[in-house]
Amino acid sequence: MTPADTRLVRASLDQIPPGDPAPPYAPGVASLGLNEGLSGPFPSALAALERVLPELGRYPNRGSYELVAALAARHGVEPTQVLVAAGADAVIGYVCQAVLEPGDEIVTAWPSFPSFLRDPQKRDAVPVTVPLANNHVDLATMRAAVTPRTRLVFLATPNNPTGLAAPRDEVIAFVRDLPQHVLPVIDEAYYDYLAPFDRLDSIDDLVRAGQNVLVLRTFSKLYGLAGLRIGYGVGPAEVVAAMRKVQRGYDVSAPAQMAAIASLDDSAEVERRRAANSDAIAALTAMLRARGLEPLQGSVTNFVLVEVGADADELAAALLREGVAVQSGTPFGAPTALRIGAGSSSDLALLDAALASLATS
Repeated sequence: MTPADTRLVRASLDQIPPGDPAPPYAPGVASLGLNEGLSGPFPSALAALERVLPELGRYPNRGSYELVAALAARHGVEPTQVLVAAGADAVIGYVCQAVLEPGDEIVTAWPSFPSFLRDPQKRDAVPVTVPLANNHVDLATMRAAVTPRTRLVFLATPNNPTGLAAPRDEVIAFVRDLPQHVLPVIDEAYYDYLAPFDRLDSIDDLVRAGQNVLVLRTFSKLYGLAGLRIGYGVGPAEVVAAMRKVQRGYDVSAPAQMAAIASLDDSAEVERRRAANSDAIAALTAMLRARGLEPLQGSVTNFVLVEVGADADELAAALLREGVAVQSGTPFGAPTALRIGAGSSSDLALLDAALASLATS
């Protein structure tokens, strides 16, 4: 046998970065790299978690039946159009499994969310990346990149890591112009941070209008349930049915389901958190500017992107040694930028001190 004949894993996985376990942060480290919500779970979610704890000896509701029904009612769609999974990231993986054959193409803006590349690559599909134009998603060039081999188009709005949202009317026109063999996947993970009066609501504006589009939402950010891993997708019943065929049967825990249900109707807490996040981003921006760093203007999320003009991996590692965790832009296609999340006043003080220390070292 030749060495190639003795391989135990697919050679195509060599293109995907390692997924080794990462140690937790040391106590006291300011976690500003993972885009977590400022306030943890809603009070109503914490109460639901207490109620469900005695039942942890039982398997969770298969297919998140009750949460699917609640989300369908909330969005005015059929339960057959809703898939709940272990984070919106999991929905990306499931739609790739359901749609992509080896050699198929996907189109995505870049820099953007790494799973838009990695999950298609796991299917031996071919990612086609379209550079941002002045930090904005270039919808016209994305449309031009679509070919007969394109099966999925990924669009994050607001985009991660830039934090910028694509104009509502332009996204709607873009989706309507795509050929029928292409399924657009619109990632709205940061939807809840946007001002309600003018934001794109792809579920209402596109799915309910009859467009074949899959929309992703999450409870990880503003709802503060990142540690429970729960998100969902809303789209064509045919696509959802196919994703259910490849979904693991019990991939969403009972606590996650109950906490999400309990969070759905607390609109006052949503508004409070949206306002608190806006204040935190303003404070973060002011502090960075005082340190001679200029965040990308226009972020409507819970993070900012900062061009540092140096190796972002090295700077992120240096900040971690100072007690502050931020995200290098390298995995997102921005190797000289840092993505820094909104944090508490104590987190901000730690970041300020860390930047001061590095400036004098």
